[in-house]
Amino acid sequence: MHSDVETLKTWVSEAKRLVFFGGAGVSTESGIPDFRSVDGLYNQKFEYPPETIISHSFFLRNPAYFYNFYREKMLPVNVEPNITHKVLARWEQEGTLSAVVTQNIDGLHQKAGSKKVFELHGSVLRNYCMKCGRFYDAAYVKNSRGVPLCDCGGIIKPDVVLYEEALSESCLTGAIGAIRQADVLIVAGTSLTVYPAAGLINYYRGNRLVLINRDETPYDSYANLCLHCALGEVFRQL
Repeated sequence: MHSDVETLKTWVSEAKRLVFFGGAGVSTESGIPDFRSVDGLYNQKFEYPPETIISHSFFLRNPAYFYNFYREKMLPVNVEPNITHKVLARWEQEGTLSAVVTQNIDGLHQKAGSKKVFELHGSVLRNYCMKCGRFYDAAYVKNSRGVPLCDCGGIIKPDVVLYEEALSESCLTGAIGAIRQADVLIVAGTSLTVYPAAGLINYYRGNRLVLINRDETPYDSYANLCLHCALGEVFRQL
């Protein structure tokens, strides 16, 4: 692993347009559980499968149950960026990193100081009334009881992409453009099994594709550098 990290250090130092593409594994060291690992949300027992609970149709059909699950499992409170978020923010400030593309909805990249962030699946920090469009912050949703309602009486929905919903076209276009122009692409903390997000890796045209993930991914054979280890372990050395 030491030689691989040294190679990664060299590639980062030589990068002109480095892009980082991350998933749930980026935030686990901040205490936010992922979905697909042994102790992830998808392996916990609920009245309904998590994939069902966080679907668009279930939200419309049973918003009360959705919000009970959402507040407990998907709305982090007092969570701070970890070493990975902080290093990425520093790289952006130094002019090495051109963009972060994330599948996460926790807003920790921005909290660490990153400015150019494409949030493929939205953010828990933004919530809007489905009736009048008024926006509310995460604290309002967290502190409300039952289904949060707008002053106009409309139901407030988190600005996150639920199952059965499409990704934002503008966000997707921006992410594709950043990845396509990258000279180094670091893909980390993601199983690369959720589409269309996982398919974005196919837009990379360079020869310095780095995959960092605890478990194997379907794209390991495509990587120019592949590290199977904890993300924080790597970024503490960077």
